[in-house]
Amino acid sequence: MTFDYFYEEQSESYSFYRIPKVLFTDEMFADLSVEAKVLYGLLLDRISLSRENGWIDENKRVYVYFKIETLKKGLRCGNTKACRLFKELETFGLIERKNQRLCKPSIIYVKDFTRFPNWERRTSQNENTGLPKTGTPEFLNRESNNTENNDTKRNDTNPILSGADVDKDLEEREIYREILCENMEIELLKERNPYDKETIDAILDLMLDTICSKRKNIRIAGDDKPMQVVKSQFLKLDSHHMEYVLDCLRNNTAEVRNIKQYMLATIYNSRITIDSYYQQMVNHDMATGKI
Repeated sequence: MTFDYFYEEQSESYSFYRIPKVLFTDEMFADLSVEAKVLYGLLLDRISLSRENGWIDENKRVYVYFKIETLKKGLRCGNTKACRLFKELETFGLIERKNQRLCKPSIIYVKDFTRFPNWERRTSQNENTGLPKTGTPEFLNRESNNTENNDTKRNDTNPILSGADVDKDLEEREIYREILCENMEIELLKERNPYDKETIDAILDLMLDTICSKRKNIRIAGDDKPMQVVKSQFLKLDSHHMEYVLDCLRNNTAEVRNIKQYMLATIYNSRITIDSYYQQMVNHDMATGKI
């Protein structure tokens, strides 16, 4: 197989992950495997998305979601190796994982190693680390890439995901797909509702279309809702809300002129109306002697 060369107009054609150069140049990380360094770069890539979605704990610490399955697919490795790489980063103190209840995915804190004691003194002694002295993960958005053959004083492209907008949009969509599937246990939901698989996929695609929309407002039930409010609402839904949405679609007998708007309103309002809906069902069954 023979590949073509890069030409000037193609130099920004791809999306890139950035891995801090210091992970390869500083003796502190000499024993950290190359794959673990790559994983750290992948986790750093999620930081900006987490800040955008408000995934910040009560102590104002940003956390990310990153499944073992995602790493296995990305590195083409088995479960044992994927788990070992996460454990390796934990051992070096570069991440901290925290388990959640109710089968929810673990949250991961990506550690800022530039806050390590005496780090500023270390970096001042070694100017070839590729890190700014002010260091937080935000340095990825502020500093140029410190390589020997780079005369550019500032990199104007997105330092984590540069390249065509369509590439960024597709990657963002896949990240949100992963989060929604995890939150709502999509595969388990399909097993419990085998005749509604196509409907579940349609609901998922509608949620993704909405979350990834570039609009500032989304119309729901005749009202314009701020995009960030709608996104936040969707990202809080779990499998119980999805079951409720399916029930509403099955039990609706009225004519629906705009099925997309009906589904959107049902999904958005599910967190508010689910308790009243099931309480009404219980009351009806009690009144008719079914329970």
